[in-house]
Amino acid sequence: MNRGGAAYEIHEFIRHLLSAVAAASLYTLDHPQVKRLADAAYASMARALTERPDIALLEVDGELVIDGEPQPFSLVLDRFVLVLQQQGIGHLRFLASATRQEVDALICLLAGQSDHAGAESTDHIRLGKVEMSEEGGDSYGFGLGRTSAGGTEPGGGISGEGATSLKDIPGLELTRLTEVYEAIKRKERLRPSGIAATVSELLEAFRREGEAILILAALREQDEYTFTHAANVCILTLAQAKSLGITGQLLNDIGIAAMLHDVGKMFVPEDILTKPEQLTDEEYAQMKQHPVLGARYLMETPGVPRLAAITAFEHHMRFDQSGYPVVSPDWQQSVASQMTAISDCFDAMRTRRSYQEPRAPKVIASALVRGRGTEFNPLLVRNMLQLLSRLNKI
Repeated sequence: MNRGGAAYEIHEFIRHLLSAVAAASLYTLDHPQVKRLADAAYASMARALTERPDIALLEVDGELVIDGEPQPFSLVLDRFVLVLQQQGIGHLRFLASATRQEVDALICLLAGQSDHAGAESTDHIRLGKVEMSEEGGDSYGFGLGRTSAGGTEPGGGISGEGATSLKDIPGLELTRLTEVYEAIKRKERLRPSGIAATVSELLEAFRREGEAILILAALREQDEYTFTHAANVCILTLAQAKSLGITGQLLNDIGIAAMLHDVGKMFVPEDILTKPEQLTDEEYAQMKQHPVLGARYLMETPGVPRLAAITAFEHHMRFDQSGYPVVSPDWQQSVASQMTAISDCFDAMRTRRSYQEPRAPKVIASALVRGRGTEFNPLLVRNMLQLLSRLNKI
């Protein structure tokens, strides 16, 4: 790591902050050792913020993400993630005007010395509190929660400048998904934290924006097949799952599965994927291999929910098993795969391609109705149409 660069200073800030927190848990905040370490932490933070307007830290599935970049394992960062988890903090954002007094307040909080019950934001250090979902009682979703500075947003979102707004979601999708899919193309091992972070952002947007994000996915026309397709399918599938009362870790796993359903296409030649004319029999046979290739890749990737591999394998299987891959007659297709297939069809028909203009939502709804019982689960089609009709979009 480049000594003196912003990334180096951020890591130095975390290291000094951890040491100050450890000392503060033993002594008072005005102890010379604590003050010295707090001085060092503040100095590193200030140096990092001279080159940027803010620093954003996100804890996802035990990994630390800094400004959207998952960090490689280190003992220091692993310890920092543990401290955040102990305090129920999922998100930290430091603005350029953060003061030494605000750093002291953060040290007190992380050391368990704060008089406040729960995470407290200040003007220039914003905290996102991890909250248990109130839906279903025993849910344990990992979205971002309330901050005290600036109030509580509807649906438990982060208020003020710390929130990810609905308009930011496409940029987040493209950045994270492009990195993930390009890594797959290079045959590198997938880091699931980037996908988990995106699903977390989408679930947070659902909580904060309600059905507006579903409108975004359902009505957005796009040119050709881009990485936004994966995120749109994820949004549409999460909406279906939420409407069925699914919450907690299963909801997160379904979102990740929907996001990764088409990873097998990264192993199909690009000239086949983008060919404007009808595929030859040989080319179509290669295309039909992508569910198996995707499932195999995900099965061999640590940290990816098993449901993601299942969905990658099954999403073209069809409800009556007339699709592909061919399986035994007693095979039971998962509900996650059935929901993803509906979302996949809907979004694919909204895509502008060299051989196809985007279809109107009503036309797509008719196609879903025609596919009931053959391509799609009839009950899930009805649920999807009811979901979209509530938006008055079909």
